[in-house]
Amino acid sequence: MAYASYIIDASKKSKYTMFVKEITVMNFENCFPLWNDLNTAQKKIISDNLITQYVKKGTIIHNGNLDCTGLLLVKSGQLRTYILSDEGREITLYRLFDMDMCLLSASCIMRSIQFEVTIEAEKDTDLWIIPAEIYKGIMKESAPVANYTNELMATRFSDVMWLIEQIMWKSLDKRVASFLLEETSIEGTNELKITHETIANHLGSHREVITRMLRYFQGEGLVKLSRGKITILDPKRLETLQRS
Repeated sequence: MAYASYIIDASKKSKYTMFVKEITVMNFENCFPLWNDLNTAQKKIISDNLITQYVKKGTIIHNGNLDCTGLLLVKSGQLRTYILSDEGREITLYRLFDMDMCLLSASCIMRSIQFEVTIEAEKDTDLWIIPAEIYKGIMKESAPVANYTNELMATRFSDVMWLIEQIMWKSLDKRVASFLLEETSIEGTNELKITHETIANHLGSHREVITRMLRYFQGEGLVKLSRGKITILDPKRLETLQRS
């Protein structure tokens, strides 16, 4: 009897697993912009190999050319893509939010691109991952997928070029002002729970330099500083500063 009971329970578990898989794929279908451009065989191979992953804030998802994680699609959460210098300084290239996709985590599928990027979860995040080899095979077969891949890669390189322009031509006070305003927009509040070290990592600067800049902002009445928190007091003046 016990053995028969185990078989029944195992069968129920198998059906439940299949049900969860079907729900996962259905959700993915609604979010993956190329789904309707795929043929039946391509849809099946993605469905059979699709990975779902939940990562906690601070988790490193992809780490340079040592990894070829695959195509990432953010179901919910927030990721940060950054590069790391030989001295250990970080600078954020771009961030990913709900329904955003990242291809640099699968740059190994494109021989001409060798990009040493790290991808970290800035918040608890739910992900879908199409393994690199699966996506590469479909990209070779499907012109819409290949075209979309090129467009996505071009968009990311545009983000990088914009960042380079900011570093080269924009003073640090303007970049800090822009970052603070971007954070208030993302978080939906003027009270930012963020450290000076985190801002320095985003902007490719040193913590001490960011601290001096923020203290200057505080002296000008733009922000209020407290331990682990920055309160934006005058967003209009910050907007004026970033545009000047």
